Amino acid sequence: MKILIADDHGLLRDTLTMFLEDEGGMDTMTAANLDGALGALDANGPFDLIILDYNMPGMSGLNGLKKALAHNGGQRVALMSGVATRSIAEEALSYGAAGFVPKTLSAKSLINAVRFMAMGEQYAPIDFMTTEDEADAPNPLAEKLSRREMQVLEGLSKGKSNKEIARDLDLQEPTIKLHVKTLYRKIGAGNRTQAALIAKDAGLF
Repeated sequence: MKILIADDHGLLRDTLTMFLEDEGGMDTMTAANLDGALGALDANGPFDLIILDYNMPGMSGLNGLKKALAHNGGQRVALMSGVATRSIAEEALSYGAAGFVPKTLSAKSLINAVRFMAMGEQYAPIDFMTTEDEADAPNPLAEKLSRREMQVLEGLSKGKSNKEIARDLDLQEPTIKLHVKTLYRKIGAGNRTQAALIAKDAGLF
């Protein structure tokens, strides 16, 4: 079973690849953006299933999903997100997506969902699809952090060093270290990887 995972967060790509390949019988490839996914399709396709992150570069909302679905005469493409609402999931399914996968799924549920979709079925978790949209509700984790701390956390989530984050934000590296220390305390993280995972679980980035 050939699976393509496209997500701009390297940590998440690596984790999903590990989950799927440990299960056996799954050969995974990854891409960091939509162009990379379409390029992988041209070079290594077809795939049994393509999983696209809703917020990664090149997606432009559901336009990226439509492109991937139509690429090379039709593909089985699922949408994955930690922030998309039920209405977005419903729209994706109506366009012919193989399914909608929340990033909050457990490893076991994710593996089952991938197998289900790769076999030709359409998947969406019932509990998610029956929950009212909360698009206007503030994110509880985001409420704890200042705008600058959110920017630093986003940098951490992308695997950037303090030096790289400092350059991106036009700040001094010691200032970034202070922000990192403060946001660790606020969100209950002990290190960079934990902070990135907490941010992803909360659907921030």
